Amino acid sequence: MEGLVLIVVIGATILAGGAIAGRLRIAEPLLLLVLGAALGFAPRLSGVVLPPDVVLLLFLPALLYWESLNISLREIRSNLRAISFLAVGLVFATSFVVALIGEAFGLSWPVALVLGAVLAPTDATAVVSVVGRLPRRTLTILRTESLINDGTALVLYSIAVADAVSGSPIRPGSAALRFVLSYGVGAAIGLAVGFAAVGVRRLLRGDRLLNSTLSALTPYVAYLPAFAAGVSGVVAVVTCGVTLSQLGPKVITASMRAQSFGFWQLTTYLLNGALFVLIGLELHHVAGGLGSGWARTVGLGLLCAAAVIGVRLAWNNTTPYLIRMLDRRPSQRLRRQGFRERLPLGWAGFRGAISLAAALALPVRAADGRIIEGRSVVIAVTFTVILVTLVVQGLTMPAVVRWADLPPDPRELDEELLAEQATLESVLEALPGTAARIGSPDSAVEALRGAYERMLGRIHREEGSPQLARRDETAFDQESALRLALLPVKREALFALRDQGLIDDVVLRRVQARLDLDELRLSDTVEQE
Repeated sequence: MEGLVLIVVIGATILAGGAIAGRLRIAEPLLLLVLGAALGFAPRLSGVVLPPDVVLLLFLPALLYWESLNISLREIRSNLRAISFLAVGLVFATSFVVALIGEAFGLSWPVALVLGAVLAPTDATAVVSVVGRLPRRTLTILRTESLINDGTALVLYSIAVADAVSGSPIRPGSAALRFVLSYGVGAAIGLAVGFAAVGVRRLLRGDRLLNSTLSALTPYVAYLPAFAAGVSGVVAVVTCGVTLSQLGPKVITASMRAQSFGFWQLTTYLLNGALFVLIGLELHHVAGGLGSGWARTVGLGLLCAAAVIGVRLAWNNTTPYLIRMLDRRPSQRLRRQGFRERLPLGWAGFRGAISLAAALALPVRAADGRIIEGRSVVIAVTFTVILVTLVVQGLTMPAVVRWADLPPDPRELDEELLAEQATLESVLEALPGTAARIGSPDSAVEALRGAYERMLGRIHREEGSPQLARRDETAFDQESALRLALLPVKREALFALRDQGLIDDVVLRRVQARLDLDELRLSDTVEQE
């Protein structure tokens, strides 16, 4: 009964918080955290504690999977160096700076390093919820970094925890080997699960419910073997998601995609909101464990919050100049950005539930039975940093984005127009053969040819709009069967552009969504006829 009450309370809080945040135009995660903290004063909710296993095994795989399905592999490749610097280099830099601060405040080095690893990763769900509208390149870097840096930080965290529990010093060679194996084996597991999921989808092609069930299971099937093997489950889930983002569109039907999209959109929204409500509820438990040293602990938390913000800003404004010194290729010069353009990337360093779950997962006792000193300090400092980053950076992020005045990606519209142009050209070429195959009358063929030629004539990639290519299409319901039969031709042309690198996954998904709507509408029309 208590569990059901908590679920209803969290759901109602998400509903109210979402409505209020929209009206007040503030970051929804921040408001949900505040509402959760307010709910913690209720007697029946004051003892709620966020179990770390729930976050790491239930919430994390689903949230990472959905985000990885919606990023662009081409943009990841073209920005791989910047992403690697942030997801690996910045994680290590932040971890060691925070560890030095923690050691100066009296924590043992292993526990201080645990604190550094806990506070190093940004929160993928918070970043996406707060940053708002950004150009494609910046958004891809942020989203991919926030997915991958969890894996880097959790590997470093496991090494530091092993040191704290066993008392044996960290060996750099074995730690580096473990890091490489964790990434490599995790990626291999993710690839294997991704290809297996595609194979199973081909077998279940006609069953929407079973395909949706498979979609819900996939992130956990990727995460659990990696977790059991002691390698990065984060990397496994992200690799699996990216694999399916490339192969899935070719085996998933429009109706399945629509159902799956609705499921994941609602699921991730509820999971994301529930996490921040639970973090707010956790405040009372954390505050109760501070004791008489609360002022010193809060001071350490504020200093660590300043450190994680400062290190990220310093990293984003020093490493680009180092790269410029080493890489002077003309193609790289075109990608250079100034301080103003880099600021949103440097300011989006929110910490969230992953950090708190890792802090709570720190064991109470070492292998020899002694109590690990500083565990309550790690938890309290982590909560303080989460709160500060969400308040300070979350409230100011919209203003930072406006001040940066980032121009839209000039290639994105051109790629979308190219996709529209290529799909129309492909159906015009395939129109006679397809019409003969399904027995369409000549009048229908000529009417449809004229419609497609007019739409193609309206596309001017230097000044046009993709909507113009679709204005007349709904006027030809009498050719529904023929247009429905031509949709696979459009999709093949679309996949060919993506595979050739002429458009990215974001553009493919956008155009594919329009084709899916056409297919669902035309299917209903054909069935009625």
